[in-house]
Amino acid sequence: MIDLRELRADPERARVSQRARGEDTALVDELLSAEERRRRAVSTADDLRAEQKSLGRLISRASPDERKALLEQAGSLSARVKEAEREQSEAEVQLQAAHLALPNIVEAGAPEGGEENSVVLETVGQIPTYDFTPRDHVEVGWIIGAIDTERAGKVSGSRFYFLTGPGARLEIALLSYAMSVASRHGFIPMITPALVKPSAMEGTGFLGAHADEVYRLEADDLYLVGTSEVPLAAYHSDEILEESSLPRRYVGFSSCFRREAGSYGKDVRGILRVHQFDKVEMFTFCRPEEAEEEHRRLLSYEREVLDSLRLPYRVVDIAAGDLGSSAARKFDCEVYLPSQQLYREVTSTSNCTDFQARRLNVRFRPAGEKPRPVATLNGTLVAMARIILAILEVHQREDGSVAVPEVLQPYLDGVTEFPALARV
Repeated sequence: MIDLRELRADPERARVSQRARGEDTALVDELLSAEERRRRAVSTADDLRAEQKSLGRLISRASPDERKALLEQAGSLSARVKEAEREQSEAEVQLQAAHLALPNIVEAGAPEGGEENSVVLETVGQIPTYDFTPRDHVEVGWIIGAIDTERAGKVSGSRFYFLTGPGARLEIALLSYAMSVASRHGFIPMITPALVKPSAMEGTGFLGAHADEVYRLEADDLYLVGTSEVPLAAYHSDEILEESSLPRRYVGFSSCFRREAGSYGKDVRGILRVHQFDKVEMFTFCRPEEAEEEHRRLLSYEREVLDSLRLPYRVVDIAAGDLGSSAARKFDCEVYLPSQQLYREVTSTSNCTDFQARRLNVRFRPAGEKPRPVATLNGTLVAMARIILAILEVHQREDGSVAVPEVLQPYLDGVTEFPALARV
């Protein structure tokens, strides 16, 4: 949620942000109105309670003749206090709802508009060429025995998969490699829960417009996470961090779950868009003044991994209308897939400024000042399924085998290729 003091001081900034997102500017005025109503309700209730307290002192000193009238006055005042407190409670509920409804303020420089207005900042690497018609990852995965979606469908339904043999080994190698890269850059490795409380999901902004993407276990009132960003963001909820400990950088590994609601018939083949996948996610808590610099740093780590895997990609500055509620700025990296002749997203990094921290009550204590919210940032270092499919497609050979990127070979006992299993 955004800072109400900053909103009161400059509401037009929030309206500009809403227009950039293509969303309703009335949400800004509704929040301002709800806050004003709460301020009036609090003031009224406080005044009545003060009057009630003063009247109580009068009653304690009053003579028997005076006490009867004062007690009648006290009874009437008590009813007014209860009504004022009820109105204050209602005003606070309405303020909370209006506050949660307004998304983060878009960072200056982010492209305005929807998905089609996102801007390609840089294209890295050459689009690969082949002396044969490149196969898609499903066929390559079948040839080398790495992916089995047919039996996964029998076991779990559509949009699930087994990683088998080379596929499973690739995921384990990618996990080890990603954790090594992140650790080298000062991130603390974490294995995070895949089930979280509603407060964690709401605090990170995943119960708003994207609530239909989330799996919920109603009997336990828990949610399956779609990214380890959620448990990592909530890790320090209701805590005050010392300024000297910032930035705090964590890298989490977890299974992730998404309903893929509204994607019927889209990317149904293979492992590009699935209900369950594993991911290595970076997460930073830092001073708000350092957030933009940290955002570029996370992007550089994502690019480091893609460069080392020799995957051609482009960096995209995501348009405001496609940011989601929590992000103020987001950069995606999209890898080129030969079978589709398209770039597809494989990593993403977002600067959420202090938006999530306010919801989760994560603060830091600057020297000589009152505690204030930290900034939070997240970045996908490796989304396993998507990186695996990119490796299979980009590094495939005519005979069906797949060359293993050199950087992964030490994590695969020196294996340099995954051979075809006489299936071509």
